Amino acid sequence: MKHYVYMLECADGTYYTGYATDLEKRMSEHNGEGDTKTAKSAGAKYTRGRRPVCLVYKEVFKTRSEALKREYAIKQLKKTEKKLLLESK
Repeated sequence: MKHYVYMLECADGTYYTGYATDLEKRMSEHNGEGDTKTAKSAGAKYTRGRRPVCLVYKEVFKTRSEALKREYAIKQLKKTEKKLLLESK
């Protein structure tokens, strides 16, 4: 199973970092896509009010542990450091 750490750019220009095993499904949830009430509210609380969101960065890991450590590290970065990370890929 693949484990993803990803970064989204929200409509207001902020960044959101998360973890998922099914990145395509998680992106749909963040953007409130789907016909059910659950699908429309399944994204993270932070992104619900900042839609649409766009995937701007992702990394793939073999283990959940590695991915969660990387997610934490990215979340500790300042916005300027996150921009540098995006430019490096």
